Amino acid sequence: MRYSIYFLLITFFLFHCQPQAEQEAPPEWKPQPASIMTRWAEDVAPNNAYPEYPRPQMVREQWMNLNGLWEYAITDKDGSMPVEYEGSILVPFPIESSLSGVKKMVQPTEKLWYRRTFEVPADWQADHLLLHFGAVDWQATVWLNGQKVGEHRGGYDPFTVNITGATSVASEHELIVEVWDPTDEGKQPTGKQTLNPRGIWYTPTTGIWQTVWLEPVPESHIEHIKLVPNIDEETLTVEVQTNDEASAANVRLVATDGGQDVASEEGNDNLPISLAITSPKLWSPDNPFLYDLTVELRDSNGNVVDQIQSYFGMRKIAVDKADDGYNRLLLNIEPLFHIGPLDQGFWPDGVYTAPSDTALKYDVEITKKMGFNMARKHVKVEPARWYYWCDKLGLLVWQDMPSGEERVRRNGEEIQRTAESAEQFETELQELIDDFYNHPSIVMWVVFNEGWGQYNTSQLTDWAKEYDPTRLINSASGWLDLGTGDVSDMHSYPGPDMPEVENARVAVLGEFGGQALVVPNHLWVADLSKAPTHFKTSTSADSLLMAYSGLYLPLDSLKQQGLAAAVYTQTTDVESEVNGLMTYDRAVIKMDLDTLQAIHGKLYE
Repeated sequence: MRYSIYFLLITFFLFHCQPQAEQEAPPEWKPQPASIMTRWAEDVAPNNAYPEYPRPQMVREQWMNLNGLWEYAITDKDGSMPVEYEGSILVPFPIESSLSGVKKMVQPTEKLWYRRTFEVPADWQADHLLLHFGAVDWQATVWLNGQKVGEHRGGYDPFTVNITGATSVASEHELIVEVWDPTDEGKQPTGKQTLNPRGIWYTPTTGIWQTVWLEPVPESHIEHIKLVPNIDEETLTVEVQTNDEASAANVRLVATDGGQDVASEEGNDNLPISLAITSPKLWSPDNPFLYDLTVELRDSNGNVVDQIQSYFGMRKIAVDKADDGYNRLLLNIEPLFHIGPLDQGFWPDGVYTAPSDTALKYDVEITKKMGFNMARKHVKVEPARWYYWCDKLGLLVWQDMPSGEERVRRNGEEIQRTAESAEQFETELQELIDDFYNHPSIVMWVVFNEGWGQYNTSQLTDWAKEYDPTRLINSASGWLDLGTGDVSDMHSYPGPDMPEVENARVAVLGEFGGQALVVPNHLWVADLSKAPTHFKTSTSADSLLMAYSGLYLPLDSLKQQGLAAAVYTQTTDVESEVNGLMTYDRAVIKMDLDTLQAIHGKLYE
């Protein structure tokens, strides 16, 4: 098997260049009891909690993982910083999860506090020290050595704090993170989280739920890159954004294929640079080819002052008329029927956080093995490594914006948000697009789901389309369709069904199916009386397969009538929902993989 330079670098950095922060011998940690656990949970320990480099498209050589055991305390919302802490919590697992070692619910009237210490390696020669958070739900205030160094609001987007000045006072540094999360009592994006789990609403996540890490960087350094593939012109446009203090203006780009240079170019930072990718190998689910990319920032003397490793895929997504006269989803100028599951990304042992990167990868792998070519990531945003696995393994992604606020009634009208609520939603929507823009697997942004928090639909759709013209915009999946965006999307349970075909937009079935099967000994709750009642329950695996096959029979006919995509509910059982293709613990795949491949594959082969 041929390994790219990128993967060799990742392996080298992981095992040779990534120091673990020193900690005193921690107290004994163990997961809290849960009704079911995944098989990956038994491998989780304080010294191996997500050791992988967390940002695959912007890799540097030196970094320090701050995952592991921290101290925690819960206080009143208006309480001051605690003097004493209640115990240990395993970061990055949310406090509500079994794998955190705590499994406590934090109320909107309370605050959650984290504390740990670390030392900066003596061999780090850096002008700046960056503290990165993959995600903290929802409002975070960061303190270092008693000094407030940063604040952030948003439960799904990564953020960075420059802590350079605050690390000069001592060799051992005290890091404290203060968190407040109103969950569904607030107006911020929350997705399916609720303080009262039942039915289609699940256990909440409070606090740190993705990797925390340190990174030394030079005074002039790269902050962000934007990668825009254009298969028509055979180019990759790269914009290298540097920090405000950057004095180096020269950027050098080198694209490689299996270690061989295919393109190189120089230009200025903060300005677009075009790389000629002649006769590009196109990215698709059948051939998820990725080029490696080296980005160098150089000073006026030509010396490299900062360098990152990245990757990119050459692909194009569009809506246009196909030979049959219907609008189709075109990938690389060819019609492709999208078929995939609704993927909610919940875990019985980690809630929002998968037990490990291996577990995260498994969901993508098994989705592909089931014969799907797409997944709709439903009102949740994953860590960057989930999208990396979609890029690497070849899975198209429809990415939902997490929902929040009041819900529109069926056939109702848009809600009216307060200025503060609208500003927060729009800020997090822009962050979502910015943070995951470079992933070739993501082909569609879904702004609203079933009227949840839906407002200013036309304006937000127009903004999103202008902000990211390289992807499709699904303004509203299900329920309130105002005729905007690239997609006409209906939900039908059990279905299938399709919206009327249109001249400009493409017709898709954004949710259907939901066939349930109870698998004993793999249930989150024994009492399913509060489970959703609109899903049909089968009595055996054979009857489930018969019902499932029956749902897919009409899809071919609907495809001939203009249907361009279908999303089946759902990848796994989730808490009291038992309509997954797998059980919640991922231990049982409810139908034969070969049979599923045959059912799904004939829709797009």
